[in-house]
Amino acid sequence: MSNRSVGEKTGKLLQGRDDPEFPHITYRRGASGSLSPTLRGTGIRVQTIALASQNNTPVEVAEDYDVPLMQVQEALGFYDSHRVEIDAQIQSEAALDLQDD
Repeated sequence: MSNRSVGEKTGKLLQGRDDPEFPHITYRRGASGSLSPTLRGTGIRVQTIALASQNNTPVEVAEDYDVPLMQVQEALGFYDSHRVEIDAQIQSEAALDLQDD
């Protein structure tokens, strides 16, 4: 089986996890192997947008990451709907960062 075939099959499996209420959000497998919701067509994780929005307006986040405001708003809506899952990822990564220090 070619790499392309494997990639297509993996993409279809990951899309099965996608939330139909948020069409611009998809799951991608990160470097650690875990799935993470990202803005479709980018490598920007929803958690990155959520964290950036703590100190910036959605307009500023959209400008900083060079994505449409609509995608930032959808990412924030996705975060609100999946807060437990995403906050767990944020906490897990923060704990790993502390171990590395």
